[in-house]
Amino acid sequence: MPDLRAVVLGAGAWAGALLVLLLPGRVALGAVLALAAVAGVLVVRRRLAAGWLGPVAALVAVAGVAALQQAVIATSPLTGLAEQEAVVTLRLELTSDVRVVAGRHGDLHVVRAQASRVHGRGDTWLLDAPVVVLADAAWPRLPLGTSLDTTARLVPADGDVAALVRPTGEPRVVAPPDPWWDAAAGVRRSVRAAVAGRDADARELVPALVVGDDGGLDARLADEFRTTGLTHLLAVSGTNLTLVVGSLLVLGRWLGVRGRWLHLLGAIGIAGFVLTARAEPSVVRAAAMGTVALVGMGSNGRSRGVRGLGVAVLGLLLVWPRLAVTAGFALSVLATAGILLLAPVWRDALMRWTPRWVAEAVSVPLAAQVACTPVVAALSGQVSLVAVGANLLAAPAVAPATVLGLAGGLLGLLWSPLGVVVAAPAAWSAGWIIAVARRGADVPTAAVDWGTGPVPLAVLTLLCVAAVPLAPRLLGRPGSTLACTGLLVVAMLVRLPTPGWPPDGWVLAMCDVGQGDGIALRAGPGQAVVVDAGPEPAVMDACLDRLGITSVPLLVLTHFHADHVGGVAGVVDGREVGAIEATGLVEPAAGARGVESAAGRVPAQAAYGLTRTVGEVTLQTVWPRPGESRVDPSESAANNASVVLVAEVAGVRVLLTGDVEPSAQAALARDLSDLRVDVLKVPHHGSRHQDTDWLGSLGARLALVSVGEDNDYGHPAPDLLSSLSSAGMRVWRTDLSGDVAVVARDEGLGVVARG
Repeated sequence: MPDLRAVVLGAGAWAGALLVLLLPGRVALGAVLALAAVAGVLVVRRRLAAGWLGPVAALVAVAGVAALQQAVIATSPLTGLAEQEAVVTLRLELTSDVRVVAGRHGDLHVVRAQASRVHGRGDTWLLDAPVVVLADAAWPRLPLGTSLDTTARLVPADGDVAALVRPTGEPRVVAPPDPWWDAAAGVRRSVRAAVAGRDADARELVPALVVGDDGGLDARLADEFRTTGLTHLLAVSGTNLTLVVGSLLVLGRWLGVRGRWLHLLGAIGIAGFVLTARAEPSVVRAAAMGTVALVGMGSNGRSRGVRGLGVAVLGLLLVWPRLAVTAGFALSVLATAGILLLAPVWRDALMRWTPRWVAEAVSVPLAAQVACTPVVAALSGQVSLVAVGANLLAAPAVAPATVLGLAGGLLGLLWSPLGVVVAAPAAWSAGWIIAVARRGADVPTAAVDWGTGPVPLAVLTLLCVAAVPLAPRLLGRPGSTLACTGLLVVAMLVRLPTPGWPPDGWVLAMCDVGQGDGIALRAGPGQAVVVDAGPEPAVMDACLDRLGITSVPLLVLTHFHADHVGGVAGVVDGREVGAIEATGLVEPAAGARGVESAAGRVPAQAAYGLTRTVGEVTLQTVWPRPGESRVDPSESAANNASVVLVAEVAGVRVLLTGDVEPSAQAALARDLSDLRVDVLKVPHHGSRHQDTDWLGSLGARLALVSVGEDNDYGHPAPDLLSSLSSAGMRVWRTDLSGDVAVVARDEGLGVVARG
């Protein structure tokens, strides 16, 4: 057994950060002091070994750092100015690359920065405070490390930043990036240039494997990586550093480097990797875990690696306590712990009847997957059945894709044709990884829905804990191992029906897609008209799979916000899709581009006033009117341009409203004064901004609210729910009921909730 004292030290540090970050201030302080006092008393009375004071000291130290960082942000002048939404002049240094995201009124440029000076409300402060800049698409995309002055409005922020910065003018560059940032950017550009002539997916995957640069990766492919448990390849992870620095050390030994010089070479490699991948907390975390993995490969590696893991966790949390509540940190630590603690035992069990290389190839991804499964399920609501097999198949290609991709980029700085030649095998290897992800995602039951509630996650965690002592017994016998493998293969290849789902006579299903919309209208056996696709492809795909939908003769996208179109790839995946229609307002542009990429075509504009029959569904487009101007300019133009449909299925009339806001609703009330429906899809996820008089006048018996659990918007608004109930509607919500199906029966309308 390895020495676990350092692991306990890291666990104490993690607990201290969680106490401060998750509990109210006074409660956290009381808990920390109480734990320290109890431990001290037990040690004095010799009820507890003195060695336990180490983890307690780590807990107190990290809790103190976390509390101090929170206090610094809370008392920062920026925080006070943000609460007043003051317009100020700032000096900023950009500490991340610019990301383009879809905002409410168009694309936004999002970048993290460090504020060093602020002037506002007649005063000037010198400080050092983290901020997030939210700029419109016209703001220039400046490189990381740039220092600039800008005028901006400050907005309150949550988390580890003092304010959100909304620029109101053009930035003035004060100083360009330091030379090392320019060099790192040059390497990243060279890696991309070395594979620029390759297949579209391969040329995006190679930079993602080398330095985590996945900005141009296709959304559908990224979803397939998630389904198959290969997402860790798309982000900067310990695997990246292990491969890059490990290859550098092998090259150094081949050139005769030995002893301390070899250690220095490794340190230079780690520093260079961190700079190239960007020295953000997530990158430093990945570098720390990769360094632990390198230590674990040396002599007495398991024991040294375990000690290194505990020290790495403590060191990271002392610098960035907020890492404790990030999924990436949890996954990195758990995966590394699984590989160090579980994989050797499981490998030894497999070696009783398999060659060593087979035992190691199977035990490493299996141990990492078991250790990470509860966290992955908490994030996605799913448990991947193909993850171990996909990682096993992809593993041989990861090293050449990563190492040769970086080598091609470095050599391309000297002579670009040489870089292209060296990087060619990297692109071929990336193609194999892509094929594994796609074939794995196409398996009928690549993943099973598990849920994110406390009970399902507790059960899953217990199962994973039980696997620790049980796995060696199963893996040590060929009969039990092959039997379990056979059962897993059968479960993956044979799609298991969901008992009682879809219910007989269903006419409409509102998918539980989280904070977004995804609705299916039954058009016939195995067919549905789909209206919106939710924010995530995997979730929408799974919902349509549960309904048995293999053909979508019509897909309507009410507008291009990500929570309505982000899952388009999940609708088209493995299904025959006919016409695709959308609103005429192409805003935000990023959402429209994502739809075109996922669907492979540009959606046609939904024709106002058109009534048509699609299978068993009759549809009429009642909004927006061409050239409609009767909307409030202070509201979201994209929301008010939502396609609004009146549908009828098996005699049940449904109003599908997208995200239209009060002014558009008022216009609809005037245009459709006699409209009566049976089912209302409540606009904008139950936002409080509604024309409740119009909604109440529709005569609907059912009101459906597609909304994410514990969302940040306060949806659905309690006042709105009261108004709908007062109008005689029964309200059904996806955050409480999961998938909701409306059923037409002889005795009238019914509702069946899957959750």
